[in-house]
Amino acid sequence: MSRSTISSICLRCRLQSTRRNPRRLYHASTQLQAEASRPSVAPKVSIDIKHIRQNAALYEQNCLERNYKTQATYPARINSIFEEWHTYQREARSLRERNNRVKLQIANPPTDRDSDSAEAQELKDMTREQLLEEARVLKDKISVIQEKESAITTEIDSLAAAIPNLTSNETPRGSEPRLISYINTHPESDPSASSRVWRSHVHIGQELQLLDLASAATTTGWGWYYLLNEAAQMEQALIQFALSVARKHGWGHVSPPSMVYSHIASACGFQPRDQNGEQQVYSIQQNARDVGLKPELSLSGTAEIPLAGMKANTTLEEAELPLKRFGVSRCYRAEAGARGADTKGLYRVHEFTKVEMFAWTLPSIEASTAVFDEMVIIQKEILHSLGLHCRILEMPTTDLGASATRKLDIEAYFPSRRQKDDGYGEVTSVSMCTDYQSRRLATRVDVRSLGGKLAFPYTVNGTALAVPRVLAAILENGWDEEKCEVKIPECLWPWMDGLKIITPKERLH
Repeated sequence: MSRSTISSICLRCRLQSTRRNPRRLYHASTQLQAEASRPSVAPKVSIDIKHIRQNAALYEQNCLERNYKTQATYPARINSIFEEWHTYQREARSLRERNNRVKLQIANPPTDRDSDSAEAQELKDMTREQLLEEARVLKDKISVIQEKESAITTEIDSLAAAIPNLTSNETPRGSEPRLISYINTHPESDPSASSRVWRSHVHIGQELQLLDLASAATTTGWGWYYLLNEAAQMEQALIQFALSVARKHGWGHVSPPSMVYSHIASACGFQPRDQNGEQQVYSIQQNARDVGLKPELSLSGTAEIPLAGMKANTTLEEAELPLKRFGVSRCYRAEAGARGADTKGLYRVHEFTKVEMFAWTLPSIEASTAVFDEMVIIQKEILHSLGLHCRILEMPTTDLGASATRKLDIEAYFPSRRQKDDGYGEVTSVSMCTDYQSRRLATRVDVRSLGGKLAFPYTVNGTALAVPRVLAAILENGWDEEKCEVKIPECLWPWMDGLKIITPKERLH
């Protein structure tokens, strides 16, 4: 099957039956470890293992293009141990047939005229004690084979769950993104000839008493911050503005929890550790008496996770789709990235507020692309109104997470980052995940137009607004060096008590 399959598979062909996924075992791979301790309350995973087996080369190449080198070996491993499973199946079938005949001989010995085969004659000549002993031996052999079959099935399920989603045709192969377009004009038509004085948001925040990083370092550590005065107010203004735009486009408002079961985060494609062993998720420590008895909990890295979990173990109606929701939440990222001059202040932090969009669509590329494009329209409207210069990028395979088949980023211009990436830094993203998440969360849709068959809806998620980076970009781009003040975007004025400019204030002691 060609790589274009991901775009061309029709809705009817994507309808898959559900298969039960047994309790997972621990495996040497880090990602398999993340899948290992699934509690009984976790949604039953339904990976399309048959498709992986029939297209092992496609999945292997897809893993390599995404830089999932370990996972690239999994499709071949699945096919190898699947053959072992078949061997055990044939052996178990033969033993069960023999066992049934032995039981029949014990319960109802045949007459001479019933003995029309060598095996029947053999059983007829055995004593009752011999038949009972053989029945016990056969039962033990069948039990051993069943254990081997179960172990193989568990390993196949674990391997399949760790394989990333197939990649869209729209996604550039390699590590270089494709430029789509720009939002607003660049603040410097010719940066090399500009005499404008730029400041980082860290400098501006300290000058105007908007940030307190020193106290945060003492209180919590690097990667944490206090927003003060107008910055704290602007955080709420940014949230309210993003909410108003999403509501205007007809999206439903949700206030999600910030703590989730770890198995829900894993099902969404968020692993406790990334490929380099860096901690991504904050796990909640359990009481010793609860370990192994209660599901593990994690702080959510994005509202995408609790929003996706809303429909876990649920069957949606076709008429409900697309089902579009957005929510505000605090987000927690344990690994905030490498430290450096370009990551100081608010650019990489461990906790932040974000407005997130999430949607379930009919299981077709066309349906999910329509919602994907709508999310981009909302993102562009927000960033355009904020007056930020941005570029829109189709992200390459090496930048895709496990769940995404396609991902688009919007990067804003940060004057303080001019020595890195021409000053651009990501402020929003939108990802299409096909049925990767719904299969792992047991979210189904009753497709009445196809005779009421159950399918797995596609999911799409996108950032409406992530506060810290957008706030940093506003401070840097709105800075006036001569007046030492920052212009507040007009779209935020209704939530700033009429304040239009942040000016210097008398130092508080």
